[in-house]
Amino acid sequence: MSPQRLPMIEAPGARGGRSRMTCTFRCGNACAHPAPNRSGNPHIAELLGGVVARRTVLRGAAAAGAAAGVLTTPSTAAAATGLSGAEAAGSLTFRPVAPNRRDNVTVPVGYDYDVVVKWGDRVLPGAPRFDVYNQTPQSQAQQFGYNCDYVAMLPTGKRGRAVLVVNNEYTNEELMFPSGHYSDNDMRRISIQAHGMSVVEIRRGSRPGSWEQVPAERTTLNRRITGDSPMRMVGPAAGARRLRTSNDPTGRHARGTLNNCAGGTTPWGTVLSGEENFNQYFDISGPTAARHAESYERYSLNGEDTRGWGKVDPRFELSEEPNEPFRFGWIVEVDPFRPGSTPRKHTMLGRFKHEGANIRVGPSGHVAAYMGDDEKGEYIYKFVSRRRWRDSDSPAARRHNMRLLQEGTLYVARFTGDGTGDDEYDGTGRWIPLASDTESFVDGMTVQDVLIDTRLAGDAVGATAMDRPEDVDVHPRTGKVYAALTNNDERGVEFPVDEPNPIGSSLVRDELGEPLYREKGNRHGYVLELTEVGNDPRATSFRWALMLVCGDPEAPRTYFAGYPKDKVSPISCPDNLAFDPAGNLWVATDGNALGSNDGMFAVPLTGRHRGRVRQFLTVPVGAETCGPLISRDGRTVFAAVQHPGEVDDGGSFEHPASTWPHTDRFPRPGVVCSYRVDGGRIGA
Repeated sequence: MSPQRLPMIEAPGARGGRSRMTCTFRCGNACAHPAPNRSGNPHIAELLGGVVARRTVLRGAAAAGAAAGVLTTPSTAAAATGLSGAEAAGSLTFRPVAPNRRDNVTVPVGYDYDVVVKWGDRVLPGAPRFDVYNQTPQSQAQQFGYNCDYVAMLPTGKRGRAVLVVNNEYTNEELMFPSGHYSDNDMRRISIQAHGMSVVEIRRGSRPGSWEQVPAERTTLNRRITGDSPMRMVGPAAGARRLRTSNDPTGRHARGTLNNCAGGTTPWGTVLSGEENFNQYFDISGPTAARHAESYERYSLNGEDTRGWGKVDPRFELSEEPNEPFRFGWIVEVDPFRPGSTPRKHTMLGRFKHEGANIRVGPSGHVAAYMGDDEKGEYIYKFVSRRRWRDSDSPAARRHNMRLLQEGTLYVARFTGDGTGDDEYDGTGRWIPLASDTESFVDGMTVQDVLIDTRLAGDAVGATAMDRPEDVDVHPRTGKVYAALTNNDERGVEFPVDEPNPIGSSLVRDELGEPLYREKGNRHGYVLELTEVGNDPRATSFRWALMLVCGDPEAPRTYFAGYPKDKVSPISCPDNLAFDPAGNLWVATDGNALGSNDGMFAVPLTGRHRGRVRQFLTVPVGAETCGPLISRDGRTVFAAVQHPGEVDDGGSFEHPASTWPHTDRFPRPGVVCSYRVDGGRIGA
């Protein structure tokens, strides 16, 4: 059979490894619809593609195999670890966890893990104990929310105590509710309360490195923020006509936060949370406002694959409340030390499908926030504050710092290849200004237009389309910026493949060399490293390089910062990022397209082991690895286990694919902490 005649069919798990259930509940089947970015702006893979082909050959890939686009089958990934014993990688000495399909959290030899908090655990004093057969909106609003993503931990000032802040991104009704026990509308009302964020105080456990929840009656810090909680709009777009609704004619007092994905912790002791796939919550049962048509289309507000919330709350019905979706898609700031405070939605940081926002204080004292828009072909953004951070714990300094994200300039990134023909995945780039708090830099758009329709503003200035930019984080020592570009299986389909961009379809053969199928697009993702000129976050230009091109290490097009590929763990679909006290990068994955469970990986960024990817843990069947978070003392790794049991065949409450954490006959997403059984530092 001629390879050229094979049909363009999907490889197994061609949605980047995500199950059909995940696609339905997490993002409203975004991949089933055309990518909303139709601007034609260059895609990052177009800038990298020729370099990928050169570099794989130069790094020792077989020339004939590279020319033919031959890849090994996903099943070979399990044998690709190539690690013996506990070989040191910088300060990382744990024995890597092998790829697996276990229905458990698997950690290295010499480590253990505990469940810190899980869905339904009591958060507020007086909350009823969890009873899956007697859930109400009122009980869920007092209990830990459902799927958990971003995890932040801030010390309270009391010895051995901290406050844990967790995003509750979305719900899986088929796994949450006994069949036929609740009406559809009852499930919707409960699910609205299961969204949002959970704030719980924790304390050190009985073993070094372990943590446990403080009982709800013994703390005043616990809090639930739901899809119904009061919010305050702040920044230049607050009060804009498009933010006004029948319930809020001022446009300054929103209700609820939804689809909270990643986040960030600020130097002034607050937590930022990104509202991501908010479009899936809005129904359309009648005519909608024609004036919003372009904006609705750019943000996939099409009334398809929704949750039907408009049946229980008219604000989610676009025919009745056409402005309500403009009140979602923001960065939300929560003060975990003031449980009675109102969370704020920051309009100066732009409106899109925020993965999160991470803060850097520059040498000048100005603050930068780095952000990704998590959808195929979307952009990377940066905000730089007008005012300087005050390094003080005084109430006046904190009030000042709390306003830093309201005044400044919002930028979007444009990437350029270096054009040298060398074997480096690198180039330069510019930050293109979109708007300050007083001036728009996009023709035909006001400041409020730019901040509300930030995607359209990025289109207008020629930003570079990226492969699902998710977490964008800043190294606490070097100031370098790292971005997780999760995947884009439409590369070569919706996004064209050409001479400078061969990261498209690839032929996969079996052990005998017979062609099996064509693998579409960038299914395994990248980790990008960006350095601001002068190491100043106010800079408007930068250099960039791809540190990781993820996938099966035996595949010619993978790359691990130049580290020998036979000594790394296979990694697919990087999502969230974090750093440990030693300066290593930690990567959590979502949608592993190599056939095993998702996991968490540690990667040295400097020295002779730079790029040596080592898998630290795996999560249960159907789950996504979230967090991640390494404690300040380096003794604990926190991870959120999101949507255990989300698999292609769906599963149900009565017949789940996972029962993790195995306290019940159905799954309960939660947060775990892992630690060395001898009490030592992680990996040291």
